[in-house]
Amino acid sequence: MIVETIIIVVYTISLLLIFLYAVAQLNLLFNYLTSKRKKTDCEFFDFANPDEIPFITIQLPVYNEMYVMERLLDNIAKIDYPHDKLEIQVLDDSTDETVETTRKHIESLSVNGLDIKHITRTDRSGFKAGALKEGLKIAKGEYIAIFDADFLPHENWLKRTIPYFKDKTIGVVQTRWSHINRNYSILTKIQAFALDAHFTLEQVGRNSKGHFINFNGTAGVWRKSCIIDAGNWEGDTLTEDLDLSYRAQLKNWKFKYLEDVETPAELPVVISAARSQQFRWNKGGAENFKKMSLRVIKSKNIPFKTKVHGLLHLLNSTMFLNILIVAVLSIPMLYIKNQYEHLKPYFYVMSFFVLSSVIFFICYWIMYKRMYGAGIKNFISYIAMFFVFFTIAMGFSLHNSIAVLEGHFGKKSEFVRTPKFNISTIKDSWKNNKYIKKTISLHVVFEGLLMLYFAFGMYSAFIVGNQGGDFGLFPFHLMLFLGFGYVFIQSITSKV
Repeated sequence: MIVETIIIVVYTISLLLIFLYAVAQLNLLFNYLTSKRKKTDCEFFDFANPDEIPFITIQLPVYNEMYVMERLLDNIAKIDYPHDKLEIQVLDDSTDETVETTRKHIESLSVNGLDIKHITRTDRSGFKAGALKEGLKIAKGEYIAIFDADFLPHENWLKRTIPYFKDKTIGVVQTRWSHINRNYSILTKIQAFALDAHFTLEQVGRNSKGHFINFNGTAGVWRKSCIIDAGNWEGDTLTEDLDLSYRAQLKNWKFKYLEDVETPAELPVVISAARSQQFRWNKGGAENFKKMSLRVIKSKNIPFKTKVHGLLHLLNSTMFLNILIVAVLSIPMLYIKNQYEHLKPYFYVMSFFVLSSVIFFICYWIMYKRMYGAGIKNFISYIAMFFVFFTIAMGFSLHNSIAVLEGHFGKKSEFVRTPKFNISTIKDSWKNNKYIKKTISLHVVFEGLLMLYFAFGMYSAFIVGNQGGDFGLFPFHLMLFLGFGYVFIQSITSKV
């Protein structure tokens, strides 16, 4: 029974880790709800006084952004801020024809007195982090606002964020992402659902109690001296934003998260783009756990609870690995349960961990209700979205687990950008996007095999035991079958 024992131990540990993460989410929910009852008074810059208006540098790190570059530049040029206190750096690492078209567009915008510079590099070392660091060397601003190519800040964005820097302890102001193409497809809806949870429950839940949060790579502003004090941008992880965020907060800089300031952006509409984004985020998270966890543990500046939340935050992506382990082992566990009668009490105890799903359901419902309102109609819509989200998230668990393992084991890979589409008005324009990968990864083949594996899991429910089957895990296996099936089929069909 050695193999069975190993399976039970690994399965149990993974369930316990998922439960621990769920409890942490529940704590963040309490923090979130409590924060809504508090009013915080802040001293702001007085924009009516020219002497108080600080100099701002906007950095736009771009790389081969043919489809959104013109939209980005035209939008940024509309930012309402005194031109004599504003410079825009287009940090262009492109290797295609967009270098020339961008240069021309920048020239046309600068005619109207806009201080906008086109900065290119011959060496892409450090990728996005390297570009930001290069631009910082010559940035004139006291504060550095950063936008990725698919973000469209409102005209008053700087005037709603910069005033918080009157507090000299604040190093970063981060805003909430919103989604211009949320309802484009099931894929965009579930991405928006996940990001909404992060930008409400998690960011507010952590920030309201002084726990570490992260600058999200875009739609935020850094105090320049904070970047320098924290050690500047480093390109040794795929999520340079999370890395610098933790280094800054370990140096006692405060972060301010603004839930009520939205910055619209475009979600990936094709699964290969979503996969590359998910891979980078999850691998980068694991790399940062490896890089930052001991620093968090050893820090004498932060309380114990903040350390716990910080470690769980850095381990966010590793939850996918636990989900995959539980999923794969659930079928052997089904047979073990029905083969060894004396283990029945263990399985009764393990059924307690369905509470993890209940906790997630409650946490996400509070988030959903605050965004869309209560009522039976919205609740029914939420139930459907919750199960679709969890189903497809489980379908991504193999892909994301591989990213996590590469991060923990130190396998290096280059920064793979997420293709942008600009498809808000044209439904299928993504099909002609020249940046989409045309090859099918080996991961996709294994996702197809896992789809069949969980079909076998559903079949097993009918044949195990002596009393007409065991259907306790059937809904779980059905969701896994549908999740892996969705990811597999979408990955295949998006290439043809």
